Amino acid sequence: MMPGFDTIVMVDWSGGNDRGPTPKRDAIWACVAGEAPVYHRNRQVAEVWLTDRIAAEIASGRRVLAGFDFPFGYPRGLARALLGADDPLILWQWFADQIEDAPKTNNRFDVAGRINRLFPGTGPFWGNGLRRDIPDLPRKGRTRDFTGLPEWRLAETRAKGSFSCWQMAGAGSVGGQVMMGLPVLHRMRARFRAAAWPFEPLDHAPLALVEVWPSLLRGAVADAQGADEIRDAAQVRVLAGAIAALPGDLLARMLTVEAPEADSEGWIFGLGHEDELDRAARG
Repeated sequence: MMPGFDTIVMVDWSGGNDRGPTPKRDAIWACVAGEAPVYHRNRQVAEVWLTDRIAAEIASGRRVLAGFDFPFGYPRGLARALLGADDPLILWQWFADQIEDAPKTNNRFDVAGRINRLFPGTGPFWGNGLRRDIPDLPRKGRTRDFTGLPEWRLAETRAKGSFSCWQMAGAGSVGGQVMMGLPVLHRMRARFRAAAWPFEPLDHAPLALVEVWPSLLRGAVADAQGADEIRDAAQVRVLAGAIAALPGDLLARMLTVEAPEADSEGWIFGLGHEDELDRAARG
């Protein structure tokens, strides 16, 4: 059995620009299990907070599991098409090299169009959230005609209500979160000698980076959310508490994925164990 974790941190990520000083929905929220959720107005602030907190935990001899609510990989085939290997971690490096990020602007839509230009036809990415047109990035998914890669990861086909990594804008879109999140994960993995689940064995790594999807606990979150509490804050609070409450043997089972696609696409923690996770969330 893999060693346990002393500190659980959950992060609700965002691919958008600075959201201002007042806590609000659809922004970045983080929560350490047992503590109050923390609002972060942009990714730069969030990365500093996460890095400082994780560094302090590790320096104190505490092992950390940090969950982020965006896919850690793309549907099978993108990494090989771009970089010649089915290793999702080389995509993390590639995006870290390509993405330019500042509080009020970033180049995620341009990068999506640049990737599209490498493939015949139109796609796979779609959804331009800017006023200016982006060459080769269609605004609507129905205008695509590229069929060389799957629309969904295996995990999305089993997670009811999840969205495709190719959608960069629009309600529920997760594509921007992925592009703006993977560079941060790449830097954290290098700084802390972290293990990225499920691509690497966790063993004794001081930090485990784990993909989560708070919607697996939508019912428990709805029941636990305070009258004036922002849903994003409730999600990270409930999910962090649920994972912290899991018995060690059950946590180990949830971190064991048998689907071979997970090695290249990633996986959602708790998928297939929704009932056990819900019970832990409800105490």
